Amino acid sequence: VQKGTKAKVVGLDLSQQMLNVGIDKIKKLNLNHEISMQKGDAENLPFESNKFDAVSVAFGVRNFENLEKGLAELRRVVKENKSVYILEFSKVEGFLGPFYMFYFKNILPQIGKLVSKDNRAYTYLPDSVNAFPFGEKMKNILLNTGFKKVEYKKLSLGIATIYKATK
Repeated sequence: VQKGTKAKVVGLDLSQQMLNVGIDKIKKLNLNHEISMQKGDAENLPFESNKFDAVSVAFGVRNFENLEKGLAELRRVVKENKSVYILEFSKVEGFLGPFYMFYFKNILPQIGKLVSKDNRAYTYLPDSVNAFPFGEKMKNILLNTGFKKVEYKKLSLGIATIYKATK
């Protein structure tokens, strides 16, 4: 949130633990009046239709239990002619693909185990990324969900992709 604007931001998460992390950051940055946090399910958003000028999700859509339902909810709450922005991991293709996948499946979980003493999240991550649609497939899912225009751009050599889906 840029200081001096009238923008309001609402953060949403299913996990109270994650909300608490966000709330602590908001307090430290003295943004209590600009940002609020709310517990909720992205597949059943607790907001009225056409409420937001923009909606963004970073590294969360991949975890929706029902992808189409969650995307439809994002579309429902964004205003007409406004956009939903999704930042999500994607599969690295081309020459670097096999090297990155080796790192992702074999090295990253070991690093995660050293750092967190539990490598489950780091073994889940590559599996969930491999199962998740990306690029043109994700674009088509967004279009089929009712968005009228979808653009995307690969970032960091294809490790992540940002999607802009306009209602």
